[in-house]
Amino acid sequence: MTKVLLGFMGAGKTTIGSLLDEHFLDMDVIIEDRIGMPITDFFTHHGEAAFRAIESALLAELMSMKGDYIISTGGGVVISQSNRELLRQNRKNNILLSASFDVLYDRIKKDKVFQRPLFLNNSKEDFHGIFERRMTLYEGLSDLIINVDNRTPEEIVRIINSI
Repeated sequence: MTKVLLGFMGAGKTTIGSLLDEHFLDMDVIIEDRIGMPITDFFTHHGEAAFRAIESALLAELMSMKGDYIISTGGGVVISQSNRELLRQNRKNNILLSASFDVLYDRIKKDKVFQRPLFLNNSKEDFHGIFERRMTLYEGLSDLIINVDNRTPEEIVRIINSI
């Protein structure tokens, strides 16, 4: 069964995915390979709508693959109705990595490797609004919710592997 890791940016989807399976499918990495540039640059040159179209096409492609995979989604994958419909078809295998806003904000602020356009282009208050709206969507799609605030990646992997 394909397991899909959901969660806001900074929740640890890439880290956990790589620990679950070294051949996991990281949607953000796949998109950057296909577009030939960092997502931040793509947002700047082409806009969020163009990015979301690519993201939706990739999710559909990955969800149609046969076999057992770990898919790490981008944090905004849930804002599209069609993406939510695809994820609903994967019931029992959608895993939300949940963290408090303050923990995520601090992680994202300190992360110099992954620059996130929505973080860079919004005030803290607006960013918090994005977080709140997405959390409602994630929770509605998730079969397992793991709070990651005070857990090591290894503990999170053990929880996921126990299901």
